[in-house]
Amino acid sequence: MAEPETFTVELNGFSSRVWQKGSGPKLGFLAGFGGLPRWIPFLDALARERTVIVPSLPGFPGGERGHTVLDSHLDWVLATHLLLHKAGLDGADLAGSSVGASLVAEVAAIWPQSVKRLALIAPFGLFDEKEPATDPWAQRAPDLPALLCADPARWEALKTEPEGQNSPEWPIEQTRASEAAARIFWPLGNTKLEKRLPLIEAPTLLLWGEQDRIMPKSYAGRFAGGISGKTESRTIAGAGHLAELDQPDAVSQAILAWTK
Repeated sequence: MAEPETFTVELNGFSSRVWQKGSGPKLGFLAGFGGLPRWIPFLDALARERTVIVPSLPGFPGGERGHTVLDSHLDWVLATHLLLHKAGLDGADLAGSSVGASLVAEVAAIWPQSVKRLALIAPFGLFDEKEPATDPWAQRAPDLPALLCADPARWEALKTEPEGQNSPEWPIEQTRASEAAARIFWPLGNTKLEKRLPLIEAPTLLLWGEQDRIMPKSYAGRFAGGISGKTESRTIAGAGHLAELDQPDAVSQAILAWTK
């Protein structure tokens, strides 16, 4: 895969990496749990038809220690809105996965004019005590890959340090991503997003991995029922929570068709 163009933007005194690749109308993507330490096939598939812009959330890979100055959920939502603005994504189509999808949904709810169309892959933000989500921060490290992906090797490949790099910063950066997500969604990923879903007017595609072991599939119905704009829900066969890792072609095709 050819490497994307990389630039940085300043956010609360820290830099955040922004990747850009492709041509055509802009499509922004916010990564899921663990962030993106490397460019992935899913993004290449999107970039065949769109200018794909991928900003790094504070504390996630590419986001330095920007999470350390974000003390509340409101801080995170404001930072995300500013990050998308600085990345040149005002009024663009937006997609997000997992933790990133939740923040994209928040932006669409509070600043409806800033989003054209939405694609959300198994977003965090809701909680049902009768069918609780799995807490990824409570898991043993060896068990996490199988919870996040139908094929655990996909997660392991994403997080494996590049050959020959041997940098002490690599494992620190991966751990920092989990810490940053915990600061947004602790406990149990519940940010009471359900109260703000009716404010979302953008047409919204909801994608759920058939084998998602983090977010119950019933949550897709709750999102669809709460959003005021047009919604469509699809299940991705052979995919877990991070469906874009397990099935990059199927997920990218669904998003590209929805945002045409």
